[in-house]
Amino acid sequence: MEKLLDMEKSKTNTISWKAARKGRKPFSAWLGQLRWSRLGALLGGAAVLVFFVYPILKLILLSFQGEHGWTLAHYGEMLQQERFWSTIRNTFYIVAGSTLFALVLGIVLAWVVAYTDIRNKSALHMGIMLCFILPSYVLTLSWSSFTGSQGWLAGLLQWIHPDLAPWSMYSLGGIIFVMGIHHFPLVYMFTLDVLRKIPRDLEWAARASGASRVEVFRKITLPLALPGLTAGGLLVFLASLDNFGIPAFLGTPVNISVLSTLIYEEIIGFGPSAFARGASLSVLLGAIAIVGSLLQWVSLRKSHASDTMQPDLTPRYALGRIRKPLTWVIWTGLLLITVVPLSSMISMSLKRAYGLGLTRANLTLDNYRYILFENERVWQSIQNSLVLSLVTMLVCLVIGSGFAYVRVRRPNSFNKMAELATAVPYTLPGIVFALSIILVWMEPIPGWNPGIYGSMSILFIAYICRFLILQIRSSVTSFMQLDSSMEEAARISGAGFWRKWSAVLLPLLLPSMLTGGMLVFLTALTELTVSALLYSSGSQTIGVTIFSFEQAGDTLYSTALSSLIVALMAVGGVLLLLVQRWASRKGVKKS
Repeated sequence: MEKLLDMEKSKTNTISWKAARKGRKPFSAWLGQLRWSRLGALLGGAAVLVFFVYPILKLILLSFQGEHGWTLAHYGEMLQQERFWSTIRNTFYIVAGSTLFALVLGIVLAWVVAYTDIRNKSALHMGIMLCFILPSYVLTLSWSSFTGSQGWLAGLLQWIHPDLAPWSMYSLGGIIFVMGIHHFPLVYMFTLDVLRKIPRDLEWAARASGASRVEVFRKITLPLALPGLTAGGLLVFLASLDNFGIPAFLGTPVNISVLSTLIYEEIIGFGPSAFARGASLSVLLGAIAIVGSLLQWVSLRKSHASDTMQPDLTPRYALGRIRKPLTWVIWTGLLLITVVPLSSMISMSLKRAYGLGLTRANLTLDNYRYILFENERVWQSIQNSLVLSLVTMLVCLVIGSGFAYVRVRRPNSFNKMAELATAVPYTLPGIVFALSIILVWMEPIPGWNPGIYGSMSILFIAYICRFLILQIRSSVTSFMQLDSSMEEAARISGAGFWRKWSAVLLPLLLPSMLTGGMLVFLTALTELTVSALLYSSGSQTIGVTIFSFEQAGDTLYSTALSSLIVALMAVGGVLLLLVQRWASRKGVKKS
């Protein structure tokens, strides 16, 4: 009997040993996997160097190259030009003025939404964000239409008194105003989150000690919120420095140039040293942007010190009798800076001719018929933008999500450096990045021109490189919220690579990853800055076409096409909300 038990035990051990051996990968499989991972790392590193690092290096080197070798002549010539210094002054006034304006407006609205019992906060939040969601050139056109000689405001003022005229948007003040209302939601978003995480106990203690509400805000709330406010202000500073559409539409007609528009004018002006001069200006603009990004990163790290705290969503101050009047004031202000100018722009696009009054006899759809059915260039630009946006979204969705998975599951210094490199094209001003792309793909290797420059291919490359970081950041957040034990369970159950992604990861993460993809799609659809330098005949985009119409004086066509852009963005916004709602429902079902 004992012999039989020993034999059974030996048999069981043999079976267990065989099962364990069967479940373990052989050494050759581990070696093959190691080789594939090394090959993937090498290919990924090479792609990062070619598409993200090399263009910036080539741009910097070109700014120091002369006919007889290395030189500082381009910088010396630049510093001696009066136009350069006037451009620097204009850039400083516009960036500083719009940043200050955005800070005041964003902080006030964030305090009202975060601390008071004002009603309909969700709708108010969407109304505030609309100013930033609209493309800058659409917002600019709407305001130039609203305040122009044929706009609603001019008609109202002339009805009040014949000598009254609206303030011209084609001025430093106009550029500062439009840029400020376009960027203040950035300050609002940063400040809102920071204010909600400030412990109310500190404010109560100060109030109990006899401090007034103003003193509480000045001595408690403001110092604690200062890192977040600084980060939001620096983000507005960078966005204003990068913005090309607003100063191009409002400044170029009256000879007001900023660094981004001056670079554009240098490049399209050609000449023997146009690229070198443009590279010198780009290095200067890029250096300012990099310094601002570093300061913003430092401020953001300080503001994240309280990230472990849950935001306090309950009101801290009761508005009492002023709640209804304040609500009316805020909603009226939001309507005046967005909906009313947009309505004025749409009404302008329905006129038979510029200068006619807004009567039923003068209304027509001919402008829309022309841009959609009679002008092949416009329809081609719509198709180009849709194809560019869709392909960019799909490529970024695949590559960005794959990189984000490796970044979260296998973090190392190489992945961190690669992520920083992919963020450079989005951190740099778009006009600077576009010039670096031109310099690389005109002749990637000396003596070899692949024919990419001047075709749609260079736009595909530029869009994917510039917007890839948006998908990476979105997917990194998604993967960080997923417990790795689910992947481990799938691996133990025998699921391979494709089975793990199709059965476990994608069903759980696809909704949130698609949110990032929709952000890439909408951003690429309305892009202007990069396309303005890279497009050629047959590859123009919607933004470039609107810019061309406005430069040629065809305001009715530019406003009509801008109105279509607003309609397309509204459809995209609805799709984005549906994706987010689907994601939240799936999350509720799984929990």
